[in-house]
Amino acid sequence: MNIDPYKTLGVSKTASADEIRKAYRNLAKKHHPDLNPGDKKAEEQFKAIGIAYALLSDPDKRARFDRGEIDVNGQEQGFAGARGAGGYRQYADGNQGYYYSTQNGPGGQSFSEEDLNDIFSMFGGRMGGSGFGRQGSRNAGPLRGEDRHYSLDISFLDSVNGTTSRITLPQGGELDVKIPPGIEDGKILRLREKGSAGFQGGKAGDALITIHVQPHPQFVRDGNDIRLSWPIDLKTAVLGGKITVPTPKGDVTVNVPAHSDSGSILRLRGRGVQGHGKREAGNLYVTLNVVIGKTDQALEEFLQQWQPGSSTTQKTTG
Repeated sequence: MNIDPYKTLGVSKTASADEIRKAYRNLAKKHHPDLNPGDKKAEEQFKAIGIAYALLSDPDKRARFDRGEIDVNGQEQGFAGARGAGGYRQYADGNQGYYYSTQNGPGGQSFSEEDLNDIFSMFGGRMGGSGFGRQGSRNAGPLRGEDRHYSLDISFLDSVNGTTSRITLPQGGELDVKIPPGIEDGKILRLREKGSAGFQGGKAGDALITIHVQPHPQFVRDGNDIRLSWPIDLKTAVLGGKITVPTPKGDVTVNVPAHSDSGSILRLRGRGVQGHGKREAGNLYVTLNVVIGKTDQALEEFLQQWQPGSSTTQKTTG
């Protein structure tokens, strides 16, 4: 098999040993024959990455390959001969299932138990101790599928009130996700058995959905409470009156007490984050902001005569 080991693993020629090892692990999981039954292309890719890793994980062989002294299979350049016993046949036996050994990897390279344990972990378990060098995962029985990770953006109001949202999966299909009231940004929802299919009758993995809450132009969350800054005119601030303010569930009418200054706070019980389970609903706190706006001539004439603190205002005559 004439392959470029660097391109096969997707690493540069200056890649470190850790980078090579990480690339190999990721690709081995992706192209493992147990996850791609009947896929000849995946089988060949699995074989190729094993050969590439066997070469590049050995410092001496890697150096000789870079100097052009040996090919990817470890054979001296310019000499014919049978290829070594490495390669995919050391991974597979058509009649006996997959066979793994800590002593002989592709191309004769030794693999640590950590390498093989990492690969087997995607099938729901480890193969430490006496498990190595024996029958592999094809005879291991039902194995759980991998979890799948997704990201979902929701509005502020949906995070407060709860909703059902639909996501489209990368491989096709859709999932309906029930968003509980009061969910916070960064929380992860787990949908049982909505991930990758299991192996040999094993349960499917889970879908793990990270929630991202979009900011709101007016509301700010404070725990289970919500805060809102709302303008009122001068007349309402002085004399009091009714105003309409928004809440996560829609507009409501509230009474503003007379002599309310900027910074005065009104509390609307139960109008914050919606209750869920044993958690009670939060409150909505409305901070008043007195806005004078455009004045008329009558108000301006009154203010010209008004003496703050005086009970009466004397009218001046010309």
